[in-house]
Amino acid sequence: MKATEIRELSAEELLVKLGDLKKDLFNLRLQHATNQLDNTNKITEVKRDIARVNTVLREKQLAAKA
Repeated sequence: MKATEIRELSAEELLVKLGDLKKDLFNLRLQHATNQLDNTNKITEVKRDIARVNTVLREKQLAAKA
């Protein structure tokens, strides 16, 4: 997911997206632990998406204060 796509979402949508990404990360880690995960790069991609969403959420919080 690109940062431009994330910035277009509202704060509520970002929180929902963050929850979904965290669930995905949990499932990927579980698959990795049981040797069912073929593409381990997917874990890194999801972690980066979580970081992007958190960054945009923080930007929106700071913008609301200013």
